[in-house]
Amino acid sequence: MFSRRVPSELSPNRIASARAAAAPRFDLTVSNPTACGITYPPGLLAPLAEPAGLEYRPHPCGLPVAREAVARDYLRHGATVDPGHIVLTASTSEAYTFLFKLLADPGEAVLVPTPSYPLFDHLARIEGVRAIPYHLGRDADWRLDPEALARASEDVRAVVVVHPNNPTGSFVHPEDREALCVLAADRGWALIADEVFLDYPLDGGPGADRSFATNQRVLTFTMGGLSKSVGLPQLKLAWIVATGPGERVLAALDRLEFVADTFLSVATPVQLALPTLLREGAAVREAILARCRANLATLRRAAANLPAVSVLSPGGGWSVVLRVPAIVGEEEMVLELLHEDTVAVHPGYFFDFPGEGTLVLSLLPDPDTFAEGVRRVLRRVATHLARG
Repeated sequence: MFSRRVPSELSPNRIASARAAAAPRFDLTVSNPTACGITYPPGLLAPLAEPAGLEYRPHPCGLPVAREAVARDYLRHGATVDPGHIVLTASTSEAYTFLFKLLADPGEAVLVPTPSYPLFDHLARIEGVRAIPYHLGRDADWRLDPEALARASEDVRAVVVVHPNNPTGSFVHPEDREALCVLAADRGWALIADEVFLDYPLDGGPGADRSFATNQRVLTFTMGGLSKSVGLPQLKLAWIVATGPGERVLAALDRLEFVADTFLSVATPVQLALPTLLREGAAVREAILARCRANLATLRRAAANLPAVSVLSPGGGWSVVLRVPAIVGEEEMVLELLHEDTVAVHPGYFFDFPGEGTLVLSLLPDPDTFAEGVRRVLRRVATHLARG
């Protein structure tokens, strides 16, 4: 009686079951900055009480005052954006669904990077679209292979890039960006650029200083949102910036407006508050970035004492990838850490890392929690190494 867009089997996996049975004391998977002791400016949410929020004046693409605020914010990234080319959504997940509706008919395909977010398959499936993975090469600093992309099937309609990628932290290299534009122009593809972590450079790297919102070569949709840029996931506001050849952008925006008008999902108060939130939220971004950099330094110091473990360089974002000897399977290691050490980490296969021996840690936890969690992870790895 249910559609094939939703899974037929929804039972929790072993890791989820273990976490539900006993919450870990040291959660190194946390992705919610509001739960990590980050300091938020007093009164940051006061603009939500703006009296004008009592009046419902829906606009499919978002109120002008909010879209103008987003356009001003992109100046930080060297991008001059037309407010009229911005569409507000309730989340970047919703933005993906809007764009999949816009660009692909049921059964057609979009290219998505791997390793990366585990939710692409779910979002595509719900929209009746096929998500075809393209691989980022670890030995090539997580760069994509344009020649492999060129072999994609004829029914591909768009290619997704995550800049910087989650969880590898890798930015799209300028040479790869150029190759993508050439390929997309030739194939008639659109580019969908997820830049939610662009505000959080760690080790940086080529491409770290460039937003896809500057791209005019091909039809491009660049996404961001309050969830990451201001650390306020609960306010539910994100955006799509459309750039590219003029006629195609206008045609796309007309159709996006049709899609958005069907849902009208963005609340009025958060739109009115957006100019203040983006301005005052700079302090939150700085605090989150400082936390991530400090925890990354802690991890590197600790891992230096165990040469068998390597910390892969994260260009940006909130996560870090840890390579450990594949003496035991990732799932077994993660379950041992939960049961024996009360530490939660993600297994690499959760993000489609090939092979065994990858753990993914969040850099958001408070420093004491992070340091002790890392100590226990490395101790567990050392125990397995000693056993041979």
